[in-house]
Amino acid sequence: MKRRWLPITAMALLSVPGLAQAHLVTTGMGPVYDGIGHLLSSPEELVAALGLSLYAGLRGATAGRRTMFLLPLAWFVAGLAGSMVRSVPAFPVTALSFLVIGLLVATDLRLPAKAVVAIVVLIGFVDGFFNGAALKQGAGTPGLLGILAILFVLVALASALVVSLNKPWTRIAVRVVGSWIAASGLLLLGWSLR
Repeated sequence: MKRRWLPITAMALLSVPGLAQAHLVTTGMGPVYDGIGHLLSSPEELVAALGLSLYAGLRGATAGRRTMFLLPLAWFVAGLAGSMVRSVPAFPVTALSFLVIGLLVATDLRLPAKAVVAIVVLIGFVDGFFNGAALKQGAGTPGLLGILAILFVLVALASALVVSLNKPWTRIAVRVVGSWIAASGLLLLGWSLR
């Protein structure tokens, strides 16, 4: 008779909700790791950073090295600014950045090094600002330091991988990934405008 209530009791206990936290990853290892976890579990930020890394890698080692240092720095500075604002306007930032980054990678557009740096810094500022506004409730500045660190590592690895690709079909594969990023941006833009 008692065993009959065991599944019912287990289901009742499992259906009790826990604490919900929107847009904040808590790793339990401190705010720096929370920032790292936030970036790695936020596809809208991770895809933008990896897309910029792919484009920088297509543009060569110099562009990759500049992106490796400037993207995390721009993201961090803008994140500090974003953490000081009260509210952020609703704007399809993710859709537009996906569209721009994806088109740059897909077309393999040959821009001068200064233009590549300007695009990287601009997108780093915009994404970092919105990221800082999202993190002000949780990890704060240490979280932004974690994002800075993981961005540096991701950009270094991804751009170096693309720079090392010698066969023409491998560059085409990178450009196909860029077309997927652009298509995702177009889909997100249409969804946000509906």
